Order: sequence, then C-alpha cells, then structure tokens
Amino acid sequence: MGLLSHSSLWNYSPLIGPDQLGETETQFERSVSAVLDGLKEGDVVTYGEVAAEAGHPGAHRAVGWYLSTHSGHPWWRVVTSTGRLVPGMEEDQARLLATEGVPVVAGRVSRT
Repeated sequence: MGLLSHSSLWNYSPLIGPDQLGETETQFERSVSAVLDGLKEGDVVTYGEVAAEAGHPGAHRAVGWYLSTHSGHPWWRVVTSTGRLVPGMEEDQARLLATEGVPVVAGRVSRT
C-alpha cells in the first residue's frame, strides 16, 4: 500500500473541515467569524476565549491563523492569555483599543 492510499484513513474532523454542501468556508471558520463579529466596542478577549466560544476549546492558535488570513473582523480586540498585543502590530492595536477606551500599558491589556 503506497503512502497516498492511506489518506482515507486520516482522522478527519467534520467540525473543522469543509462541510458536505461544497462550501469553501469550514464550520470552524464560520463559528470563529460569528464570535468575532459579535464583539462590541471595548470588548477584549483572548484567542482561547474565542476558540472556546466558537465550540473549539484549545484551538487558540487556529484562531490566530484565522485572524491573520481573514480580513473584516475586529482583530484588535483579541489578545494573548497574558494580555499581550499582536507582535508587529502593537502600535496599531494599541491605537485602535485606545479609541474604544481600552487602556494598554507596556504592550499589554490589563484583564483585571
């Protein structure tokens, strides 16, 4: 049996992969998008909180990937579990959060 013939044995998750309707957006992408679009001005959440709310606890890195590849969502409202801003985008994120009344100190949002 060749390597490619094993592809049918892979553990495919229907919750994350494309659905049966031929849509290009996965259920994971739709659920993350819905969570992000539900955030209001001044809200700040972690990648892990978005993943859990979307029904995919533990998928915090996938949420980061989603935000980096899909525009149109309030990416600046999402921070790491320690409140750290997006590396390389700290100035923009801090400015956007400040316009919403969220204080940023030393590159982090206080979540207390």
